[in-house]
Amino acid sequence: MGSKTMKSCFGHYSILRYGIVSMFSNLIWKLVRLKAMDGSELVYRFGQAAQATVEKFIFRRTLIGDPVGPCGNAWSKEFPIDLNVDVYRAAADRILAGRFDVFAMRNAALGFPPNWNQDPKTRTVVPLDFGKTLNYRDERIVGDIKYLWEPNRHLELVTLAQSWQLTGELKYLEGCKTLLDSWFEQCPYPMGVNWVSSLELSVRLVNWSFAWHLLGGDKSPLFSGIDGAEFRNRWLRFVFQHCHFIAGHFSRYSSANNHLLGEYMGLMVGTLTWPMWSESANWKRTAVQGFETEALRQNGPDGVNREQAVYYQYEVMDMMVLCGLIGRANGVEFNPAFWQCLEHLMEFLASVMDCAGNVQMIGDADDALMVRLSQETYWSNYRSMLATGAVLFKRGDLAVKACRFDDKSRWLIGDAAAKVFATLSLPISEKPRMNFSEGGYYLLGARFGAADEVRALVDCGPLGYLSIAAHGHADALSLVLSAGGHELLIDPGTYAYHTQKKWRNYFRGTGAHNTVRVDGVDQSKIGGNFLWLRKANSHCDLIETTGEYQQFSGWHDGYHRLQDPVTHQRNIEFSAIKNSFNVIDLLRCQGHHSVELSWHFAENCSVTCDGTNVNVTIGSVRLAMYMSSAALKPVLHHGEEVPPLGWISRAFDVKSPTTTVVWSGAIQGNTSLGTTINIYFDR
Repeated sequence: MGSKTMKSCFGHYSILRYGIVSMFSNLIWKLVRLKAMDGSELVYRFGQAAQATVEKFIFRRTLIGDPVGPCGNAWSKEFPIDLNVDVYRAAADRILAGRFDVFAMRNAALGFPPNWNQDPKTRTVVPLDFGKTLNYRDERIVGDIKYLWEPNRHLELVTLAQSWQLTGELKYLEGCKTLLDSWFEQCPYPMGVNWVSSLELSVRLVNWSFAWHLLGGDKSPLFSGIDGAEFRNRWLRFVFQHCHFIAGHFSRYSSANNHLLGEYMGLMVGTLTWPMWSESANWKRTAVQGFETEALRQNGPDGVNREQAVYYQYEVMDMMVLCGLIGRANGVEFNPAFWQCLEHLMEFLASVMDCAGNVQMIGDADDALMVRLSQETYWSNYRSMLATGAVLFKRGDLAVKACRFDDKSRWLIGDAAAKVFATLSLPISEKPRMNFSEGGYYLLGARFGAADEVRALVDCGPLGYLSIAAHGHADALSLVLSAGGHELLIDPGTYAYHTQKKWRNYFRGTGAHNTVRVDGVDQSKIGGNFLWLRKANSHCDLIETTGEYQQFSGWHDGYHRLQDPVTHQRNIEFSAIKNSFNVIDLLRCQGHHSVELSWHFAENCSVTCDGTNVNVTIGSVRLAMYMSSAALKPVLHHGEEVPPLGWISRAFDVKSPTTTVVWSGAIQGNTSLGTTINIYFDR
């Protein structure tokens, strides 16, 4: 056999093998995913799959009538002028030079316009196959899907439009047209990876809406002349196709989490911005009603988002603010319960934020923004949210936590709102809510808001939302802690989503949290990147958060699935006078087990161990930790790869070494592990 023939045969074999592996891996994932579905959902899923298959062969375009009437109103009557124009010009110039920030890739040379169907991280080019049957979970086909989808959300379009609004320079106006024209050309409906996820379409619609209004709406110079009118019609044709797609592909049943809320957001913003077709009224009705219903369903009355992930709570709050403002500007007002829900979400965020603005990274985080409005160097998404909330709800306590009125808040509610912010009555001291019983979070601490504050948060809530609990972490009974605005005991974050399975599982596993792991397994059983099977149930038996002596007691049943079931109960006592925590971990069982008690410290902490005592320093704060049980010995871990241990991820796809202390050993029968944590402030 000749060499060419052998190479040809080998090539065909590789393609065949790749196809078989891809098919079986997809099949295995679907079989596992079925475990999280009931009978009604199974019927629905099979119907959706059948519909997609039929559409692939007989459906190639959406009939669209001519758009009639003007566009809707912008979210604000006036755009801000009291801004540093240079930072917006610089950001827009980088985009025009083909430089994009995509997660860990900063200032990446993607070109302008970029290849919209290429993953900028792996350089994988995704074929223009029918979108709804394209397997976006297979990284061999799509690369890292998060990296591919992020530029396609078109946050950069808004930056260019802001710069046009602020400077009037034609290059930014022309840049917007170039960006959109290239996307229209490369991403025809309904082909390719950008016609797969309704949430991605929705976020893109929101950015299109902001850009449309910033560019002048119906009166934009982009639409002047014959060519301009043709460009307007082309853009509107894609708007219609986005709305049509979203309305036909909502996330339902076990997938009805923040994705569904985001899909309603996109359809609502789309129909309020462009109410120009016969279908628009029904779409708007569906979107407005659905968005309000899901906002109240997905958020508890105590102000905790049911995803059990703080960053996703921020994203949901952002969706609610955007839809609330755009709705009001166009004659759509949500019920008072909606705004009360948003205010409670603000209260939770303010309560878990320490005096330096740190917010612990509980649950998943993907760094997503619905729309990027601020180009400030030290912009804080959480403080920004509280600044907007301070004005919306006339809350001086939120203004204190926000510290200042940022650019995003100016773009959303105007320069005049900055004056309102400055005149809010500020409280003398911070009095955060301490008890979030439905969400399962409990605050312990003293002197909140002061330079010597101690702020601890105990996690005793559900794993996550709905049957898949997609964005929850196996962190039951975890304790995080800051003192004097310095993070000490931390939640290490997320790092990975669709790729890097080892790291995805580590960062959401029990061993990456400040709690006890038994027999080397997680409290809950992982079923996939966004799927949990057997879930730990947590229960709070006692909480006392008033006065100088505070207590918490709770337990979970995650290890009841072991052959010899183990119940983990954690009792915490805090003395506000001594700045001292006494943590008692009770493990109720009959047989032998291996246990690991982990404490993860912030990366700027200096951590030493002198045998049984752990000493930590950061700034003017010192922490001393020791365990009463001699059976378990502490070991320091720092940036270890196999197995992963001693890491923190402050941003998506970015990780750095940090120090983790693990007390590990063997137990038999009922065992009590006592850990004392003392905090000292150097004067």
